[in-house]
Amino acid sequence: MNSFEDYCQFASTTLDETGPIGMHYFRQPIDIVQKADASPVTVADIEIEAMIRDRIAQTYPSHGILGEEQAPVNSSAELCWVIDPIDGTRSFISGIPLWGTLIALLKDAQPVFGVMDVPALGERYVATPGRQTKRNGEVIRTSRCDDLRNCNMFATSPDMFSTTEFQVFDSLSRRARFRRYGGDCYNYAMLAAGKIDAVVEAGLKPYDYLPVVPIVNGAGGLMTDWNGNPLTPSSDGRVIAAATPALHRALLEETTKMAD
Repeated sequence: MNSFEDYCQFASTTLDETGPIGMHYFRQPIDIVQKADASPVTVADIEIEAMIRDRIAQTYPSHGILGEEQAPVNSSAELCWVIDPIDGTRSFISGIPLWGTLIALLKDAQPVFGVMDVPALGERYVATPGRQTKRNGEVIRTSRCDDLRNCNMFATSPDMFSTTEFQVFDSLSRRARFRRYGGDCYNYAMLAAGKIDAVVEAGLKPYDYLPVVPIVNGAGGLMTDWNGNPLTPSSDGRVIAAATPALHRALLEETTKMAD
């Protein structure tokens, strides 16, 4: 059996190949297709995921695959790869460079490492078991913020919340130092790097959140669902990521009131 370092090196090598695909299409005329859930998809999303799936199938044929653009393959396998070819497709379409390709490896449905590649910024975030999260090879850390009143809180969009969920986010974020929208996966990178203190979101899919869990946790933060439970492929898509356990507890006090 390969070590997780080997798996992570495989993911990084694969991302070296997919980055140029995304950059080839970025800020160029591109056709956009609306999926059944009203989210957009481009040829870049499709080509990137196809390449990653092909590399996994060639190298680890017994492993499962869970991706955004194609059907799952053996997703109940002990080892399963999770792929988001372009997290932030709307940003990608709009010429905003805060999109990334996300890859995670799950062992028994738990994310053991995650990689985020942000080609337009030349940044890669890597989290492996037992190691601190690194950006381009350098260790990064979350902020020391442990007080909701002093934190800056992010979410990708208010549209991602139901009415009740937004009431929770609104209550939390109005008690924070300030709130901002936008950022997609890059919010979690900046949380790991100590620039953002909290991210509270809902309506996410497993390929949105599973790859960033190790990145946040490996930098000293804590990322769970709105009940404080570990995130798995069957989680409900509501997530809390916080710079410190104390800040995480403060956020949970509000979210657990409506989680059921």
